[in-house]
Amino acid sequence: MTPPGANSRKRSVLIAGHHTSVSLEDDFWAALKEIAEARGVSLNRLIAEIDRERGGNLSSAIRIFVLHNLKEARRAGGK
Repeated sequence: MTPPGANSRKRSVLIAGHHTSVSLEDDFWAALKEIAEARGVSLNRLIAEIDRERGGNLSSAIRIFVLHNLKEARRAGGK
């Protein structure tokens, strides 16, 4: 049985004027969307920012970004 949110979805995003496909699990897409909304930027813009900073695979870089964002939020909240 697949855990909730573990289904991977491929989506097309626009980075520097080029479309590329990114495959992430539903939970990561949802978290990334929340982060983008909290920062007041589009999902494409946030992904483009992550893309500029990455050293490897874009999907992996996004997962790491979401994880670091979660850790920072917990630290800021005192948890």
